[in-house]
Amino acid sequence: MVSHMKTTINITDSLLEEAKELIRQEKSTLRALVEEGLNRVINERKARKRFTLRKASFEGNGLQAEFEGESWQKIRSAAYEGHGE
Repeated sequence: MVSHMKTTINITDSLLEEAKELIRQEKSTLRALVEEGLNRVINERKARKRFTLRKASFEGNGLQAEFEGESWQKIRSAAYEGHGE
């Protein structure tokens, strides 16, 4: 069973005027236009694929011994050592 609920929406005057012109041309109703728009947006958003980050790791044995337990600051400084001077 489909139920209906009355609600109030605030839209700009210019958008409402465009909507009224369209519903006059199509002999439709504002309710039908709003429902069509909402259905379209909801379906588009449901259909979007979620972003999945591809696996970009590489084989290795982790950090070099000199960086084990060190801060990211020290690791980053070593990576950029000699660059930008």
